[in-house]
Amino acid sequence: MGLTSDKVLVLAVGSAVLLFAGTVWIWPRLARATWRAVSGRVALLLATQVALFASLGLAANQSFGFYASWADLFGQETGQGVVVDHAGRFGDGPVQVVGTTRALGTSGSLPRKSGQVQQVNVVGRTTHIVTPAYVYLPPEYFQPGQHTRRFPTAVILTGYPGTARSLVDKLHYPRTARELAQEGRMEPMILVMLRPTVAPPRDTECVDVPGGPRAETFFAKDLPDALRAHYRVSAKPGGLGIAGDSTGGYCALKLAMHHPGVYAAGAGLSPYYKAPIDPTTGDLFHGDKTLRNRADLRWFLDHEPAPDTSLLVSSSKVGETNYKATLEFIKRVEATHLTRISSIILDSGGHNFNTWKREIPAMLQWLSGRLTVR
Repeated sequence: MGLTSDKVLVLAVGSAVLLFAGTVWIWPRLARATWRAVSGRVALLLATQVALFASLGLAANQSFGFYASWADLFGQETGQGVVVDHAGRFGDGPVQVVGTTRALGTSGSLPRKSGQVQQVNVVGRTTHIVTPAYVYLPPEYFQPGQHTRRFPTAVILTGYPGTARSLVDKLHYPRTARELAQEGRMEPMILVMLRPTVAPPRDTECVDVPGGPRAETFFAKDLPDALRAHYRVSAKPGGLGIAGDSTGGYCALKLAMHHPGVYAAGAGLSPYYKAPIDPTTGDLFHGDKTLRNRADLRWFLDHEPAPDTSLLVSSSKVGETNYKATLEFIKRVEATHLTRISSIILDSGGHNFNTWKREIPAMLQWLSGRLTVR
C-alpha cells in the first residue's frame, strides 16, 4: 500500500485506537513493580504514541502533499524518470503525454467544456533532465474556431519536497483558473505544474550545480522550448510567467529576475530570497562565489542590472517567518525603478496550503494581467 493510500491512513488510525483501548484495558494487570510489568507499560505507551504520531503524520502528508511515496519519504527516490514514447498516439517530442483526465471540480468529460489535465514527462534536450509534470489546458484550447489561438502560460512550482499532483488536487490550480476565466477575471491560461526538484531527492534550489544537475538551465531553456514545441503557447517573449510556493516561490522569483526575456512575470508565495545550504541541498556552489551571490536575490538587486520583469511576493504579518525579509525585498525592488513589484500581505496565515489557497486566485489574476500573447 502506498504512502498516500487511504487504506494506510485507516490502518494507522485503527491501530492507534486499538492500542489506546488495549492500554486502558490491560493497565491494571501491569500495575506491579516487577520488571516485566514495567516493560509492558513502557511497550504499550511507546506503541500507542508511535501509532498516534504515524496517524497524524500520514494525515498531514495527505493534506499537504510533502511526500509521494515511501521511497520519497526515506530519501531513496533517486531515479531521473523514464521517457515513455507514444508516437502513434501523441507524437514524438520533448513533452511525452502519458495520461489525461478532466480537471477536478468540473462537470462533463468533453475537454472543450471542462478542460483537460495531462500527465506528462518533460525531456530537457540540453540538460538531459527528465521530470514529470501536469499540464492544464483550458476548455477554450479545444473549442471550435480556437485551433490556431495561442494561450498565455504559467509554470507553477511546488515547494520542497512537494508533489506535482498536489498542485492539481490539493491547491486546485486548474479548478481555480477555470472558475476565474469563466467569471472574466483572467484570461484562459495553460498551467504547467511540476516540482522544482528535478533531480530527486536532491533539493537543487533551481541552481546549475557545478558538475551536477543544471536545474536553472532546464527551467530557463529546456522547459520553455519543450512547451513551444508541443503546445499553442506564445512563440515570443511576454506570454510565459512562473509562480510557486516556498522553495518554488524562491525559484520563480529567481528565474524571472535572471531570465526576464523568458519569464515576463514571477510570483513567489511565501518565498525566501537566498538559496539555503543544508543536508537536502548539498554543496550547490562548489566554492563559486559568483554563482552563490547570484542565487541571493537581494545581492542580485544590489549588484546586477535591474531586470525588466514583474514580481509578486506574499507573506503574513502573523504566522510567516519571511515577513520582514519580504518588506525589505519590496524596498530593494522599488529602488531599481525598472523592475515592477506587487505584494499580497495577509494579516495572519502560516506556511501551508490553506494560506496559499487564499492567495492563489489573486496571484493568478495578477499573472494573467501581465502576460501577453503575440
